[in-house]
Amino acid sequence: MISKNQIKLIQSLKQKKFRNEYQLFVAEGIKTITELLASHFDLHQLYVTESCNIDANNKAIISETELKKISFLKTPNKALAVFKMPEILPIDHYGLIVALDDVRDPGNLGTIIRLCDWFGIRDLVCSSETVDCYNPKVVQATMGSITRVNITYTNLEQVFSENDSQVFGAFMDGKNVYQYNLPQKGVLVLGNEANGISRSIERLVTERISIPRFGSLQATESLNVATATAILLSEFKRNSIEK
Repeated sequence: MISKNQIKLIQSLKQKKFRNEYQLFVAEGIKTITELLASHFDLHQLYVTESCNIDANNKAIISETELKKISFLKTPNKALAVFKMPEILPIDHYGLIVALDDVRDPGNLGTIIRLCDWFGIRDLVCSSETVDCYNPKVVQATMGSITRVNITYTNLEQVFSENDSQVFGAFMDGKNVYQYNLPQKGVLVLGNEANGISRSIERLVTERISIPRFGSLQATESLNVATATAILLSEFKRNSIEK
């Protein structure tokens, strides 16, 4: 059974202000929940149907009807868990940092978090306007990678001032990234899906880089921000291997 107060709490966590107030967030699906349970994240409460074999303390078995009441998915997946937000670690300025300037789409952020995990990026720093990483859609899209990336929401200008390495910005008119000798240390900035990097952040970029278009018509306006992140991180890592 699940109480009305528990339902009310879980439903409130769809909104950022309540996630911040309670310092809790929701994760759904066996894969994501299993990854979170195996990490440093602390479980607040786990809700599962009888057919789900996930085991943990603070576990409650509920009906599929009850799961539908608390799930944020159109088709609920056997399990929903509420986790405590982890403590954010200080930013490590000695490696490659990815910075997001006003990225709004939850799917894009979730994919970028997975890419940071894949390419070994410890720190992802986000402007305050960037979508919340504990948004249920973002958590779902990370597939557990949120447990292995240190995500900080802060003033990007302050981060750049504290970092003495190059700040690389992704622009349409930047230098061809395939012709650039990329370092192992620095900050890679990616901007808003529609407007790119903001003017205030652009003036702090020291190196403008771009992914060249190879299509004969040169008609594609831009790449999806998550796709661009994948290509650019691949180039940074390729350069580090070749050095």
